[in-house]
Amino acid sequence: KVYPLPHMFVVKDLVPDMSNFYAQYKSVEPWLQADAPMNNGEEVRHTGPAPYGNEHLQSVEERKKLDGMYECILCACCSTSCPSYWWNADRYLGPAVLMQAYRWIEDSRDGQTAKRLAKLDDPFKLYRCHTIMNCTKTCPKHLNPAKAVAGIKLKLSQAH
Repeated sequence: KVYPLPHMFVVKDLVPDMSNFYAQYKSVEPWLQADAPMNNGEEVRHTGPAPYGNEHLQSVEERKKLDGMYECILCACCSTSCPSYWWNADRYLGPAVLMQAYRWIEDSRDGQTAKRLAKLDDPFKLYRCHTIMNCTKTCPKHLNPAKAVAGIKLKLSQAH
């Protein structure tokens, strides 16, 4: 049998209402936020391989840190299998969104790590995770959202 995602309102047939999930995803600002403008004070050019003609480069080792996070397809299987998300979907961000937040925290090109961590340092946004591990068991891409959540908790504990 096929069922819609559990613990989400059903719009029609198998279509769940994902508006809360995507609002939470948007709240972690899932895009590169560099500290300095890419043009480094030069005249802005609109030609080249990247905006302003420059690229944000990273080493192979820095890029490897993102493996297992950027592959997430935001299907919400992990979040809807999480009991903490069932009980606190309005305040707990859930494993999928937290893994995407950690993806940007770990990105060496991003300059807003402290700001990102400060936004997550909340009893409900992050700390509702009780490492039940349903998220990791249900991921269709075999990713490990629980590891990402633990990584955020570790970074926050090191920052305090």
